[in-house]
Amino acid sequence: MQRLDLPEPIAAYFVADQHDGRAVARCFTPNGRVLDERATHSGTAAIEAWKDASSAKYTYVAHPRAVETLDRSYIVTSEVSGNFQGSPVDLRYIFILERGKIASLEIAA
Repeated sequence: MQRLDLPEPIAAYFVADQHDGRAVARCFTPNGRVLDERATHSGTAAIEAWKDASSAKYTYVAHPRAVETLDRSYIVTSEVSGNFQGSPVDLRYIFILERGKIASLEIAA
């Protein structure tokens, strides 16, 4: 399998995603935001809580398979497998970076 050349903040996010909310929140700007499952989580405290709640609900692993850029966005297609209905599934992680951190992340099917 070919290794993707992900920007450092995005690569750090996928590593942190295997840990806890605090690790994930450190990848974001102070005013960063996540849009996931039709809910928006703004600020690092809310992002930490989102990740912790998600990890309590699901056990999963995301394997990035492709990355493309569109304007300011990096779109990473990942195969996500775990203990949820429909696993595995390809999800699109749409990142906007700012000063070496993630300013915005949208997770979509």
